[in-house]
Amino acid sequence: MSEPSGQFLQLRDLVRQFVDERDWDQFHTPKNLSAALAVEAAELLEHFQWLQHGRPGELGEAKLREVKHEMADVLVYLVRLADKLDVDLVAAVQEKMVLNRAKYPADQVRGDARKYYEYKRDGQA
Repeated sequence: MSEPSGQFLQLRDLVRQFVDERDWDQFHTPKNLSAALAVEAAELLEHFQWLQHGRPGELGEAKLREVKHEMADVLVYLVRLADKLDVDLVAAVQEKMVLNRAKYPADQVRGDARKYYEYKRDGQA
């Protein structure tokens, strides 16, 4: 797989340095990182759990700062997992968007939040 570039590479190196300084690489197996990622994603979701819509105005400044930090935690674990599995996340997103465009043609799903198999089942695609 190709080497990541730009800001993503800087993030990866920043996380690597943090981990190396603490000798935590031994704990960063793909399984453990995936679990940590799921936990952090749940902590992010918790901030929105009982809000009507979760828009910035409902959160307020302090809560929005907490959400920002949870988002950073999710990204850190995702970057670390990608590093451990030698996955170029930028290339993976680009590849996945090609697949998503085929699965969800804009002219057929615009404004429709259903999964691809639901609108295909109903004969709309």
